[in-house]
Amino acid sequence: MRRERRRLGAALLAVLALVAGCRTLPPAPPRGQSWEVQRADLQALGHFELRGRVAVAAGDEGFNASLRWIQQDDRSEVTLGGPLGVGGAQLTASGDDLTVVTARGERIESSAAHEALAARLGFDPPLRSLRYWVLGVPDPAQPASVALDPIQQRLSALDQEGWHVEYQSYVSRGDDVLPARMTLQRDAVRVRLLVDDWHR
Repeated sequence: MRRERRRLGAALLAVLALVAGCRTLPPAPPRGQSWEVQRADLQALGHFELRGRVAVAAGDEGFNASLRWIQQDDRSEVTLGGPLGVGGAQLTASGDDLTVVTARGERIESSAAHEALAARLGFDPPLRSLRYWVLGVPDPAQPASVALDPIQQRLSALDQEGWHVEYQSYVSRGDDVLPARMTLQRDAVRVRLLVDDWHR
């Protein structure tokens, strides 16, 4: 009887030791995509849509606006709601071509559109590169300096075309992790972008 109890006790101790040993094993690290893979995937992304809010400070001027951005290949359609109290504007950009339609229905194109946009916003936004920056990657057509979070494998800061971009937070959308809050700064211009919703 005592031998059976001893054997049972020894077996129980062996099982507890095995379980305890298993619990002390560290969990396997998650296997996420490397920065190089994520960057290439996002730079090749041909379509996305975001909705959010933007706050702009340019010198002594500033405004807040709602933002809707639709990207289809090289074509960017950006709608700003209510900047500078003029009721908003819709921008369509493809390469160097730019069209601005004001809330009054006035249509402005080409170099005049760039001048009008800079006059209304206080700066000429780098739309060609910005379509990449909002995704959390540099414009592949321009040299850039990047600061990478080595653990999360995503951008924490970016310097390109004279702009400094900082990424404060990200959000998961399906298989992607995309910026939720970012700040862009160049000289006396500072732009804060808060993304409320992403669609691909």
